[in-house]
Amino acid sequence: MSYSILMACLAALAVAGARPPSAAREQPLLREMMGINGHTVLFKPELYKQVCRIARDYHPLDWDLGDETNFATRFPFARNMVNWETVYGSWVKEGFTVNPCVIFDNFDAAKWKDIPSDAFAYGFTFARFFGPSGTNRLAESIEIGNEPGLYDDVTYRSIFEHMAQGVRRGDPKMKIATCAVVDGKSHRYAKSVDCFKGLESLYDVISFHCYAEVEGWPTWRRSFPEDPKIKFLREIKGIMEWRDRNAAGKPVWLTEFGWDACTKPPPATGDFAKWETSTETQQAQWLVRAFLVFARIGLDRAYVFFYDDKDEPHVHGSSCITRDFKPKPSFHALAHLYRTLGDYRFDRAIAEREGELYAYDFVKGDDPKRGVRVIWSPTGSGRTARVAIPAPPGTIVSAERMPLKEGSPETAPFTVQGGNITLEVGESPVYVTFTQP
Repeated sequence: MSYSILMACLAALAVAGARPPSAAREQPLLREMMGINGHTVLFKPELYKQVCRIARDYHPLDWDLGDETNFATRFPFARNMVNWETVYGSWVKEGFTVNPCVIFDNFDAAKWKDIPSDAFAYGFTFARFFGPSGTNRLAESIEIGNEPGLYDDVTYRSIFEHMAQGVRRGDPKMKIATCAVVDGKSHRYAKSVDCFKGLESLYDVISFHCYAEVEGWPTWRRSFPEDPKIKFLREIKGIMEWRDRNAAGKPVWLTEFGWDACTKPPPATGDFAKWETSTETQQAQWLVRAFLVFARIGLDRAYVFFYDDKDEPHVHGSSCITRDFKPKPSFHALAHLYRTLGDYRFDRAIAEREGELYAYDFVKGDDPKRGVRVIWSPTGSGRTARVAIPAPPGTIVSAERMPLKEGSPETAPFTVQGGNITLEVGESPVYVTFTQP
């Protein structure tokens, strides 16, 4: 879809009561779409369960097989003796749905002994042990490859096809996700959707990565999620539209997105000398607002990249929601979003005015008379404004602003007169809770 057509469509929808194009399909609850990327033994499920209950893991193939792709797996143990039952079992114990992504980007394609046989065997044993039909029930899905751009398309397709066949045989209930895809030519970090033509019966989920970049090297500068000048939302919608044309009904998972938030200056020399970070406040605001917009457009699931960082001034070096496992502002903002809207789903857009105002209504999944209206300025300049919009139906219970620290959120003062609610709106969303008769 061209930029001009997209803007015209958004303008047409930016009226009270506008609903998503996929309104015929029930929207997921926020807790069903909020995910995070973790990593094996380092992830702390007891900490991150405050933010979501869906976790994607980078599961190294060579941990399980070593250098021999024909090695007979011995689950629950990896070949390096990591006990997957202990690792994923601890995640499941804390209420997480686990989505392993089997990564082999660093595994030389020439080292595969026999791709058809070895990939099938690995998929079969993986599904048989981890899948939802077995006694362990440790994983909902398997993602075959992360960003396998070092493999040519023919080789990757062969690995995917045979591993997926093995998964289907091992546990037909285990969902199979593609690697990160792109609607275009394959590149270093994604495979073309064309790699999966004719394999529709072998995948259940379309996976892709997308970051809100203004530009790449040398600054890698990113912007706010609603920014119409960048490709972020257009690329996400593009994958969803490809799905509608080619794989109708299959869920789309954005398996990586996020923003860096570093407190240190970039290095004086080297590749990242001109790198630009977002602030910690912006990271919190933009992650929360991204989830709100994802709910509005009907995205099935999205995973924040990443979980814990060391405050390093380079791309992805500070993109996490904790630092040394201590919560950053984004952690508190996402935990509040999860507590407030986890059991709610997107209902309708009350306002979508570019550069001025977004207001969305969410309703409780098991009680549609309970609602939350979320209101914010879709900007990245620190903008605030006093606005008046139609008041929510029924009785307003509370209004609070997205928090950046632990403790009770700040109350957002408001007045209601003549059928309108008037309040101060900024780039941290305000949550107005209401009940209908």
